Amino acid sequence: MTYTLDAEGAVELGREVLLHESQAVARLAASLDSTRFARAVELLLSCRGRVVVSGIGKSGHIGRKIAATLASTGTPAFFVHAAEAAHGDLGMITRDDVVIGISYSGASAELLTIVPVIKREGAALISITGNPQSALAKNADVNLDVHVDFEACPLNLAPTSSTTATLAMGDALAVACMHAKGFTKEDFARSHPGGALGRRLLTHVRDVMRTGEAVPAVRMDATVLEAVREITKKHIGMTAVVDGDSHVAGIFTEGDLRRLIEARGDIRNVCIADVMTRTPATISPDAMAASAAKILDERLINQLLVVDNEGRLAGALHIHDLMSAKVI
Repeated sequence: MTYTLDAEGAVELGREVLLHESQAVARLAASLDSTRFARAVELLLSCRGRVVVSGIGKSGHIGRKIAATLASTGTPAFFVHAAEAAHGDLGMITRDDVVIGISYSGASAELLTIVPVIKREGAALISITGNPQSALAKNADVNLDVHVDFEACPLNLAPTSSTTATLAMGDALAVACMHAKGFTKEDFARSHPGGALGRRLLTHVRDVMRTGEAVPAVRMDATVLEAVREITKKHIGMTAVVDGDSHVAGIFTEGDLRRLIEARGDIRNVCIADVMTRTPATISPDAMAASAAKILDERLINQLLVVDNEGRLAGALHIHDLMSAKVI
């Protein structure tokens, strides 16, 4: 079968769908039953076990996302397929749990089959339906109405606006719980260690800095030529200058070298202590790597010396180290 694309018509229909679904969510916000929503949030916050989200078909797919959003924002949750629940997975649900049952019609047979067991177990039940008079809604401790007048589907058949409204309601529950619990960016990062935010918030300087023999350093009585050899050997574009107790006294970079040659010409007998930068940018190994990135950006530099609490050289950091760790 071949198709002829009407690009202009497709774009216009796409806009109509987006507008229709956004309007459905806007109407949902305007008609939100504050008492029922607050009660649902209260049940989730008082849950001593896990939040169990269940549904089937498109509602099941939306339920998986809602469970994932709850779990990643501080409300432990998981998804149980309604059909599988009737064949053994109900054993995952305990009296300490709160179940969120999702069915737009409120009449999904697979979900209704497990409702009596949920109630008998003693778990609280929150239903999300588009029919407050449905069997699911009437058997729930609280029902959240996500009714939409029409689907965005031109045939008014495929779940579109209704699934968007349901997803938005799930997000609203998750964010309300997140706010009530005082959930922070750091908490979010701990559940997303592989994401960009997790790397920025959980990575410390000590995790990415160069240490030991990889750190370029010369004594204060070294010559510039000796410093150049150290820079060349360590491949970081600079060297730290330290005193006899390894306290950082200064820094000398490849940029400093170019400027020095331009100004003096012959640098063979120049002492590094006379030409080093005496107030180098430094950071603690316990600082967040994101803080190091900020210093590099604000000072328009590529290298940073890492010092301990007593000012001794502990390591070195190059902007490429932060890039490799995907901190920036």
